Amino acid sequence: MSHLTAWPVFLPLITGFLLILLRGKGIYYQRIVSLSAVAGLVALAVALIVVSLPGQYQVYLLGNWTAPFGIVLVADRASALMVSITAVLALAALWYAVASNTDEKGPHFHVLYQLQLFGLNGAFLTGDLFNLFVFFEVLLLASYGLLLHGGGRLRTRAGLHYVVINLIGSTLFLFAVGTLYGLLGTLNIADMAARIATAPGDSLGLIAAAGLLLLVVFGVKAAMFPLYLWMPGAYANTSAPVAALFAIMTKVGIYAIIRVHGTIFGSEAGELAYYYMPWVLGLGLVTLTFAALGVMAARNLREQIAYLVLASVATLLIGVGLNGSSALSATLYYLIHSTLIAGAMFLLADVILKGRGAFEDRFESAPQLPNAVVTGSVFMFGAIAITGMPPLSGFFGKVLILNAALHHEWVAWVFTILLAASLLTIITMARTGSSIFYRTLPPPPSPAAGEPLNRNAFMAVIGLFLVSPVLVICAQPVTAFTASAAEQLLDSTAYIEAVLSAPAVNNPSIEE
Repeated sequence: MSHLTAWPVFLPLITGFLLILLRGKGIYYQRIVSLSAVAGLVALAVALIVVSLPGQYQVYLLGNWTAPFGIVLVADRASALMVSITAVLALAALWYAVASNTDEKGPHFHVLYQLQLFGLNGAFLTGDLFNLFVFFEVLLLASYGLLLHGGGRLRTRAGLHYVVINLIGSTLFLFAVGTLYGLLGTLNIADMAARIATAPGDSLGLIAAAGLLLLVVFGVKAAMFPLYLWMPGAYANTSAPVAALFAIMTKVGIYAIIRVHGTIFGSEAGELAYYYMPWVLGLGLVTLTFAALGVMAARNLREQIAYLVLASVATLLIGVGLNGSSALSATLYYLIHSTLIAGAMFLLADVILKGRGAFEDRFESAPQLPNAVVTGSVFMFGAIAITGMPPLSGFFGKVLILNAALHHEWVAWVFTILLAASLLTIITMARTGSSIFYRTLPPPPSPAAGEPLNRNAFMAVIGLFLVSPVLVICAQPVTAFTASAAEQLLDSTAYIEAVLSAPAVNNPSIEE
């Protein structure tokens, strides 16, 4: 039982407590500790990827109690991938926060940031449904503080909506968990899957209803229609580093659907096998339709990017709903691209906002930005990437999803909505670039001028955008990894056996 599986969860938690002790020492020491911890998390994530490559499940028994009686952490290719994406995004967003002094605009930024990572990594690695709820609550509590970091009327209003909808989601989560526990007598995901396969027929209807209620909860986290209305305002009005980190938040809901429903209601679930898939696919298509309309109707760049995140979520839901190995592999590939590029776009929007001074990021004529050629070129690159145009990774991800849909009965709907939404977002982003970078006014008096380009902060934007060409250049090994991760996710029998048969360590002081 390797401790490597547990370290991505405990490192941010330990760092958070250490930062509380350092709160009287000034921001300098907090920055050093926080950046060092997130850099260490990146190293741990890479190690976790390497360990997962052979395809074995890394099961960590907390307290050395075997499943289903104890709490387990489970690492496989998919969970290692999610931890890696989180670590890379967190490092870039934290670097931007430090370089732009965003972390100084309110207390406890670094503590909340580490607790957010603790909740995120715990949600990706837990093998227990109740502890998934616990980690959800931890990351949500931290996100409430991060969302309001810096204050402001619009931020407070968006934060109120965010808190209310997530409190409702948490209440529904408890109802679903309680119902499933009452019917199955366990909350270990692997044990639940094993028991559903032998559940009596008269309880299947109630189990299915609880599963759909759980889907609603994960839909709230993923911003699935009609539960997405909180997301554009929250993401558009918080600080840029927080919005960038929040790009992974909606993916927690996507991952939970894949992991929890895909295991509990997977191929071994008998009559309930994949019964939820039409709901996921249908709501994904509807969500994408409204996301494309939101992109067109957005009043400023940050709001537009928030709707583009919603469009990426919808595309991922479509990939999951297609229910196949190739579709799930394409979904994981597109998830890497969409999460990191969306984070980069939020940071770039903040660069543009500061450069335009009083005009901020509204779609109206303004004086030319400082370093407009550099910023405009990077914006064009980002627009091509996030809308899915060739030759960048967004295009390849969408092509893979469309290819997986060719033999699905909803192929016409998938092609029509996905291609139409892509066309609308391409046209809209072209219009956005034109209004920001070409329809310029004479230079204003110096007090109204925007800030010069912060080159140190801009490095985080460039670093995240470089992921897109890397995904294209390394498409073969990346898709090979996502294909193997998809096959492992769909093999619920192997997951159940690995978790339930993991032995306790006779001598806990010896690490195997």
